[in-house]
Amino acid sequence: MNEEIRIHSWPCSYYLDTSKQWISGRLSLTPVAIKFTADKTGELLVNFHLSGISEIKKESSNLIFSSLTILEKNTKHWFSSLQPNRNVVFNILEHFWREQLLSNQGTGAEAGALQSTKGKELTGLLAGSQKRLEDTAKVLHYQGEQFDNIMRGLNKIEGDMDVADRLLTELESPSWWPFSSKLWKAPLEAKPKETATVSDSKNQEGIIIRIPVIITHRTDSNVKPGKLTLLASGLEISDCNSQVIHRFESKEVDDIRVHTPYEISVRQRFIGKPDTSYRLLSAKMPEVIPILEVQFSKKIQFLEDAVGFAGARKSPQVDLGTSIWQAATGLLGGVMQPESPVGGEGMDDEQVQLQSHEKISESEAKELKQILKKLKGLALETEAELERQDEALDSITTSVDRATLNIDKQNRRIKKLT
Repeated sequence: MNEEIRIHSWPCSYYLDTSKQWISGRLSLTPVAIKFTADKTGELLVNFHLSGISEIKKESSNLIFSSLTILEKNTKHWFSSLQPNRNVVFNILEHFWREQLLSNQGTGAEAGALQSTKGKELTGLLAGSQKRLEDTAKVLHYQGEQFDNIMRGLNKIEGDMDVADRLLTELESPSWWPFSSKLWKAPLEAKPKETATVSDSKNQEGIIIRIPVIITHRTDSNVKPGKLTLLASGLEISDCNSQVIHRFESKEVDDIRVHTPYEISVRQRFIGKPDTSYRLLSAKMPEVIPILEVQFSKKIQFLEDAVGFAGARKSPQVDLGTSIWQAATGLLGGVMQPESPVGGEGMDDEQVQLQSHEKISESEAKELKQILKKLKGLALETEAELERQDEALDSITTSVDRATLNIDKQNRRIKKLT
């Protein structure tokens, strides 16, 4: 992820301690840093890492009203005249600061084993790929269940149309026809009864992923922290106390716009009343967007600031899986057998020497092989499910076309009777 992506910027004033005056400019937030640029000179007056922040507070005094202070190491930075308001800026900055601290704690736990950096890097890469593939499999499994429900509904429609066809045949028979009553008494084809499977959808659909977010409703200037839960059947937005604010079923979502890799908006359109729209900002959003692409492939739109993010990741599924598999297995073989480098004859001596030093331990190699085995199994299951869904979609299309023709035929027969 590009660390120079600007997540948000706000007009404000910054207190420059050296000249004892307030400077007008813009406060900017990137995935890893906070910056302030003066309007008149364009000079970058503030630039520090989120991990260097000790405290973010809302403060005021007799001389400074409605200010935001950021304690960075031993320096206290003052920001005032924040637009749209101080609370919005505070909630967003605090969210990304806390997420940065959590990610640093996770990476710090692994920093002790410097000799196995490459092994940890490979394990993390493949574990992330496994998690995304598992999330995709959950979405595909739910879509498969939806296809099965559609097929059951179409079979029931065909059964009802068979009954209607028999009734129409009886009505079309002349009154003197001696065998007309037999059509009524003829036993209908025995069909298995549809068993109503009423179940708690929340328990069966499962949670794919849940992340902390900053929520904006419609065009309101106020924001509040909350959570986004991605379910196999839709989206659920809740507050910090896990109270549901709004739930979108998959069919209710009309469009999802990706403004940046960290910000999306979800909308449901209505006729005669305002649309239901939520704007969601999160440091964890890059983990959710690939799943949204699978679940809402025809409804998701990448705006200008997010097109690069989409293009950098987007490639055919088969090619992506193949490239991950080849890179992982090839690199694993290279670090286990450094005498036969992965790059072949095209690698220079420096690259070969560097690779020969990047060995991984036996335990890490065993863990990587287990992850690769799971990845292969998931990939095969996903491929089989996609093929099954393609066949189901063809069957659904054929059944719908056949039902449409039968309905038109029966409509013509009814018109003749009337």
